[in-house]
Formats: sequence, C-alpha cells, structure tokens
Amino acid sequence: MSGAHWLESVAKRVVSEYANSDLIVGNGGLSVSGLQHVGRLRGEITIVDTVLRLARKNGKETKHLLTLYTVDAWKGKEGQLRQFKDVEEARGYIGWPLYRVPDPHGCHSSWVDHYWEDFGSYLERFAEKVEVVTTKDLYERNEKMREFVLLSVTSLREKVISTINKYRGEKKLSRDAIPFQPICERCGRIDTTEALEVDPVNFRVRYVCKNCGHEGWQSLSAGKLNWRVEWVGVWYSLGVMFEPYGKDHATPGGSRDSCNDLATNVYGFKPPVGLAYEWVGYRVGGKDVGDMGSSDFIGFSPRQWVEVAEPEVLRFLYLLTPPMRRVVLSLEEVPNYYDAFDKAERVFYGLEEGDEDASKSYELALLGKPYPSPPFQLRYMNAMILSQVLPSRGEDVNEVIERLRETKQLTRELEPWELERMKTRIALAKRWLELYAPEHYKISIVEKPPMEELAKVLDERVARLLRDLSASLSALDRWDEEAIKNAMMSLKKDKEEERRFFQALYLLFFGRSSGPRIAPYLAMLNKDFVIRRLAEAYSLT
Repeated sequence: MSGAHWLESVAKRVVSEYANSDLIVGNGGLSVSGLQHVGRLRGEITIVDTVLRLARKNGKETKHLLTLYTVDAWKGKEGQLRQFKDVEEARGYIGWPLYRVPDPHGCHSSWVDHYWEDFGSYLERFAEKVEVVTTKDLYERNEKMREFVLLSVTSLREKVISTINKYRGEKKLSRDAIPFQPICERCGRIDTTEALEVDPVNFRVRYVCKNCGHEGWQSLSAGKLNWRVEWVGVWYSLGVMFEPYGKDHATPGGSRDSCNDLATNVYGFKPPVGLAYEWVGYRVGGKDVGDMGSSDFIGFSPRQWVEVAEPEVLRFLYLLTPPMRRVVLSLEEVPNYYDAFDKAERVFYGLEEGDEDASKSYELALLGKPYPSPPFQLRYMNAMILSQVLPSRGEDVNEVIERLRETKQLTRELEPWELERMKTRIALAKRWLELYAPEHYKISIVEKPPMEELAKVLDERVARLLRDLSASLSALDRWDEEAIKNAMMSLKKDKEEERRFFQALYLLFFGRSSGPRIAPYLAMLNKDFVIRRLAEAYSLT
C-alpha cells in the first residue's frame, strides 16, 4: 500500500498514548431512546472493534465496552409517542429515565429492553466480545462511579461548574448549582428536579421537583450527573482509553472539548483518545431521507441487516469510508454493496488490480482469518436470480452447482467452506428479494411464452434481431452477463426496433412485456435453453 489505512493510524496513536499499559480499553456510548439502527454500528462497534484488533496485533490485551445511557430522560418526541397505542398515556412518561418507561408493545419489561433487542442480540455478529454496561448499573453498583459522583457534588463541585460554564454561552449554571438530577420519588421525572443540598455521609441529595412540587431526599445512585460530567464519569469509572464520538460533539469548543477539559483540569486524568465520525444516512426508494435517528425512528436495525446480508459487508463499507465522510445506506441496494465487497476481495487475493484501501478495508472487515485461498464468488445478484430460475429455487446446492457448471461460471471443485458460503449467499439474496427488491426483479421463467402477445410485437425486423442474437449467443465461448450484454448491444437497431426487441425478450422468458435488465438472468439459464427459446420466437414469422 502507498500508506497506512486510516484506521491503522488511529490504532497506532492509541497504542502509543498507552505504551505503558498492557490493557487497552475501548468504549462506545449509546442512548436507547428508540430504534437502535445500524448507524450505531459505525463508531461504537466497528471502529472500536477494529482498533482493538490492531492493538492486539501490537501485543496489547484489550477490552471492548459499550455504555448504554439508560438514565437519560425520555423526551416524548413524536416518533417515540407514536410507538404507543395511547399517546396521552405515553405523554405521562415524558421526563422519566429511559429504563423506567414501559415497553409500548408489551413484550418486554421496559422500553430499553424492547428497543435494545434488535441491536444487542446481534452484537456478536459484528464484533468480538463486546461487554455492555448501563449507566443505571454504574450509578448503582460501580464503586469508581460512586467516588466520582461524590467528588462532583462536593470538593470538586465549584471547579466543575466553572469549567462547564466556560462552554455554555449565555445560559450559565448558578455558582451554587449541584450538577446532579435525582429521580423524583413522586412523579418519576428526572428532567425537572433540582438538587439543593448534599448529604455526603448518607450519599444523598435534597431536591425539589419543578413538575410536581415534591421536596425530599434521594440517593445519589438514583439519578444522573449533568450530561457532560456524566460522560467524564464513564471514562473515569471504566478506565476508557479510546472512544469515537459523533460529529455533533466534535466542534471546536464543543462538548468533547469541554469533557476533555473536565477530565484533565478538574478530575486530573488523561481523557481517552477520540475520533470524530459522520452520521450514517438512510436512503429509501433512491431518496436520501436524512440521517438515521434513534428517537426519530429513522433507519433500520442490525437484525434487519443480517436477514439479507453478512455483517462483514457492512463493516467493510464503514472501514472503506473515512470517518468524517457520510455513509448513506439502503436495504434496497444490498446487491451493490456485495459487488463492492467482492471486488475488494479479488484485489486482496491478487486476482485483479484495484484500490489498495478497499483491499485493506476488506481484510480489516473480516471477523475471522482470511480464507486460505481465493474463494469462489457467486455474485449476490446471481444468487438472487438462481433463487428464482431454478426448479428448487436455490434450495438444492447440487442443482446450483450444476447450473454454474453449465454456464461455465464454475470450473473447479469447491471446498466445503465455499459451499457453505454459497448457500448462505443464496439464502440471504432470496430473503432480500422477498423483502426489499424492487418489484420488477420478482420474475419467473415461463414454461410457455404467451404467443398471442408475442405475435403483436413480432415483425420481420424483430424476428431478424432475435435470429441474429441467437447466432451471436451460439458463438460465445464465455456464457456470462457481460458477453450476453455485448451480444445484444452489437445488434444494429433503431429505437423503435430496440423497444419491441426487448419486449419480445421479456415475453419470451418472463411472460410479460417488461422487467429487470435481462442479461444477468439469461446468464443464469442454460445456454441451449435460451437459444431454443429464441428460435421458438423468430420461427413464428
């Protein structure tokens, strides 16, 4: 390579910063405010996991943590309220800690458990051994966090407030402010309480709730610190050494800078190495609908991704893209992502020339060791086609192999691991066809063409084109999409002839007058069958 992959440079910096430590601790942070979308796999999971893998190659032990901010207040945004059948009832949960909000669908013990399932249950598919920590558990059980909370509301309180105020513009905190919000015992809200007095001996605060007017005492383990202070508390209590963060925290003088200031100059420890990254966008029907958002319920989950694609393909897309460049994802475009992944794989194995960054991204995206030899690649789109045109719909691997041999895409024996990979890809592509493929991709090869409809588009000129195509296809040494497409393009025809020519082809094979690009489909059919079917048509005139 001409230079290091961008993530290798990050890992090198982390290892250098903590050269005297045998253990490197990486962390990501998420608020379970709603849909746990795949955008959250970019920084918190893929980047952290890959940096830690590279650190291990440098002789370090590693720990990958993922902190869930479960004590944050539930905001009751429109997307959140819509999850409940009774919106007015849902409004009553506004301001509650996330972990206390009930599951709107009634199938889990809480809001957090419900929306975490489609993300947390699939973590091991995208990274190696991620340890999940919740802020609720940190406040209730972690001794380092308990120590940090006490420092923040007692001996370091004034320095904390003055440091935060440097970054708050006109809305300064009062000099007497206590940077902790307890949960109100009466109404359950955490966003309307104000701490008035600290009792460090009994680890509690006296507070007043501006929502219900209740005054009382609450434990310092039942509430949360000011969010900037809390972020620093996570670093302090967990010993975090590397943590990526979204671009909203990255502005000069912004939240990350303020937290670094707090860590260094108030609490006296080195903040973790950081890395800013861009949000992940969401595209539907070819339209960019904006950045994926949890509480706005924009995007799709890791569960939805693994239904139709392998985790390494998504990791590859994230690693290929520099961190401050936006990635826009669409489940409708999975075949394109596989084409890019497969090309990078061929470059990695030296089968073709290409982008060395893509090759390195492919290698880093792998969750296991690279294959011992260049694997046979069944293109995702071709796997989708085979799931439609074969009698077994791709279920019979022997039938798949036979068709690939017939079309000369497969010219050698496959290893057992290659067979498994091929079966996986067919199953995923078949599911993609069912769930996300544009409607025109859903076809079947008709046993008998509709001759009456075919006769309406067939004239001498179209018949001649079909006859010429048949001759060109018969002469092909290589039966694949590119060769078939070139044979079609080489035919001399005007626009009207071309329109009727393709109408005839679609009717011949699909029984309808339009459809997807036809060359990939013909490439998956038996060559003799295609030529016989063409002869059926041009012999009518």
